[in-house]
Amino acid sequence: MKTGIHPNYKTATVKCSCGNTFETTSTKEEIRIETCSECHPFYTGRQKFAEAGGRIDRFNKKYGLKQELKN
Repeated sequence: MKTGIHPNYKTATVKCSCGNTFETTSTKEEIRIETCSECHPFYTGRQKFAEAGGRIDRFNKKYGLKQELKN
């Protein structure tokens, strides 16, 4: 590898908007992020699932469509 062309890596502090901080290596000394593993819904288990059935039911009620039962 050539000398003098690679960036200098340093210890960087990562700050999340929730207040969580941790250290990693980077070319910058401070990194600010919006979500981290402490506040992201996927990792915390507080994920909200959208109910898709509500739209379909409203459409069927509005236009009078009924589901036929299969035998």
